[in-house]
Amino acid sequence: MTEELRRIEGILEAALLTAGEPLSLAQLSKLFDPPLETDVIRKLLEELRSAWAGRGVELAQVASGWRFQTKPEIQPFLDRLSPEKPPRYSRAVMETLAIIAYRQPVTRGDIEAIRGVGVSTHIVKTLEDRQWIEIVGHRETPGRPALYATTKQFLDDLGLTSLAELPPLAELDTSHLLEPPDAPPQAVEAELALASPILDTPASADVGASDAPDGRPQPAESSPTLH
Repeated sequence: MTEELRRIEGILEAALLTAGEPLSLAQLSKLFDPPLETDVIRKLLEELRSAWAGRGVELAQVASGWRFQTKPEIQPFLDRLSPEKPPRYSRAVMETLAIIAYRQPVTRGDIEAIRGVGVSTHIVKTLEDRQWIEIVGHRETPGRPALYATTKQFLDDLGLTSLAELPPLAELDTSHLLEPPDAPPQAVEAELALASPILDTPASADVGASDAPDGRPQPAESSPTLH
């Protein structure tokens, strides 16, 4: 590697280490004048990733770009430094999130039809406030119900670059995000059961009375990866 490329690599490393969020190739390109070609940046990032491979911190690519992050096996030790516990969510919230992630885009009525119970406004707001879901459009049916899908932030928090990398439902472990057993009953109204028939229901789902005045089932739309 030439001295100039080493200098550029050092700049990229410093930018990523000090950034509070993932940086895209386009953002990293703007560090230089004139902007550096993205192919060159990508190559240098791969070299940086290799250089950090044996350390407790790794360079990773996620949906929003590239970032330095703690290796999973190191994180439990670092958690002891922080007295604050990470947010914990009810099974109903996590079940709703799973349906959106694996069936998106879906309406609130679709979710209710799959879960078999109503979806409270609080559940939807919790996921929106966490920036894990967002409205991506409206279904062209009476009432034009909102269509929900997951966000890049959701993928970033899972350390993924696209929805195609989501694990099979049977392998999805969200136990560390769930509220403890002594949570109020309403917070654990349904079993997560991500590998159970609840998400093996055919994609056709009743959108609910709020979405279809006559109450007849409407087919849930199927969509490719949105992010």
